[in-house]
Formats: sequence, C-alpha cells, structure tokens
Amino acid sequence: MQRAAQTDDRAQRQMRGKRLSRALVCAAAVPAVLITAACSSGSGDAKGKGTDSSARQSASGSTSPSTSASPTVQAAAYKKLPDACAVVSKKTLTDLVPQGTSGKKGSSDDPSSRASCSWSSLDNNGVKGSQFRWLNVSLLRFDSDTTRGSAEAQAHTYFTQQVKDAAAVDGAKNAKETPLSGTGSEATAVRYDLKKKEGLFKQQTVVARVENVVVTLDYNGAGLAGEDTPDADDLTKSAEQAIKEAVGAVSSANSGSASGGSGSGSSASPSKSPSSSASPSKSAAKKS
Repeated sequence: MQRAAQTDDRAQRQMRGKRLSRALVCAAAVPAVLITAACSSGSGDAKGKGTDSSARQSASGSTSPSTSASPTVQAAAYKKLPDACAVVSKKTLTDLVPQGTSGKKGSSDDPSSRASCSWSSLDNNGVKGSQFRWLNVSLLRFDSDTTRGSAEAQAHTYFTQQVKDAAAVDGAKNAKETPLSGTGSEATAVRYDLKKKEGLFKQQTVVARVENVVVTLDYNGAGLAGEDTPDADDLTKSAEQAIKEAVGAVSSANSGSASGGSGSGSSASPSKSPSSSASPSKSAAKKS
C-alpha cells in the first residue's frame, strides 16, 4: 500500500515537472516572438522609410533626368548672294560676248538662295558669216540644316553632281574634264564639242564651290554661216577668268558677315534650301 502510494507520488511529480518544463519553454518563447515581431516591424519601417525617401527624391526631381542635346551642324559661311548680273566685270564681258546684250536675270531668282544671269552675242558679218557667243552664270547657296547636314557638305554634293551633269550632256564629243586650282574651295572645268544644225559649238562649263555657294558658268561659241569655229582653248581661258571673278564677287558680298567656315557649331535655321537635284544651267546643250 505504501509502495503504491510512493509510485503514485512519483508519477505526479513527473507530470508536474513536465508541465513546468512546458511552461518555461512557452515563457521563454514569448519574448522571442515579441522580439521577432518587433524586429520585423522595425525592418519594415526602415524599408518603408527608404521607399518613401526614394519616392520623395524622385518626385522632387533631385535626381536630374538625362537630357540629350539637340543635334547641331556647322553654320553656313555665306549668308547671301551677289547680283548675278554684276559678278563679271565689264571688261571680261566685252571679251566673252563682244556684241553682248544686257544681262538677263533668271526668272526664279531668290536673293537669299539662287540667282542667275545670261548674255548673248552675235557678231554678224553678213555673207561672211557670224560669230555667236552665249554666257550664263548661275549661283546657288545652301543653308545648314540638322536634317540635310552642313551647308558646305550640301554644296560639295551639288558641285559634284553639276560636274557629272556637264560631262554627260547628250551628243557631247571630245569631252575633257580639268580640275582648277586657286578658284574657290574647289573647281572643275568641263569642255566638249556639240554639233547642232547651226554649226559646231564649243562648250565650256566651269563649276566652282566657294564655301556653301556653288557657281556654274556656261560659255559656248560657234562660227555660223561659214565662219571659223572658235578655238576651244581661248574659250576655256575666258571662262576660267570669268569664274574667278564670280567666285570673288560671292566672297565680297559676304565680307562683312562671312564666318569663313569657322562657325561655332550652332545650327543655322533652315532656309528655302534649293533642291540639289535641280540643275540651274543645263541650257548650254539646249541653247541654239
């Protein structure tokens, strides 16, 4: 009986011990949970503050957005054109078109971008025939544009095309192309023979570029009604002299405003830029 009581007492003590152990474990666990919760809450607040700070920073624009600079091209060197009918001196005109008429301005002239003038001469010697001369000067100015590029680059492209066109005239014979030095930024003379019903015409086309302006000079001559055909070398020399004067006139007209190609790089406002596909003077092949 006593042994049974002792056994029962031990069992009760063991159960109380187990309950006490569980209570201690739970008691120890509660602060840990609270601490964990507190840490989680603090961590969340820190993240929240960071997010709020980033949002405020973004909203206030403290982080400056990257802005891409607008594309720029070099400003055009020359801003205007001279009077096309005054780019060749009277003395030179007398040599090129001895019995010349007054200069005739082009119908589509625009002082800011295009100009042209032409002269014709017929030295009639009656039954002995006559000497015919025709001179035309065309000027084309380009403006810089962010889409088309710099004025000088556009002028160079047009200059190249003018030379090609001059050398590719229908019916041209004995074509000869010669680069010229000391005439603007670049210059080329093209000469050829052109047979027409009136006679054999000696054609000279000289194309020169000075900065952003292209000057095209057409000069032809023929001996009509039995007159001798003019000497091509003489005509070429005369045409080269005239183109030098025309190039000089362009520079003089812009002497007060030319930047000499040393623009600051700022974009020039686009003007009524002429189409580079339009050739101002292929008329030499058509002129009778």
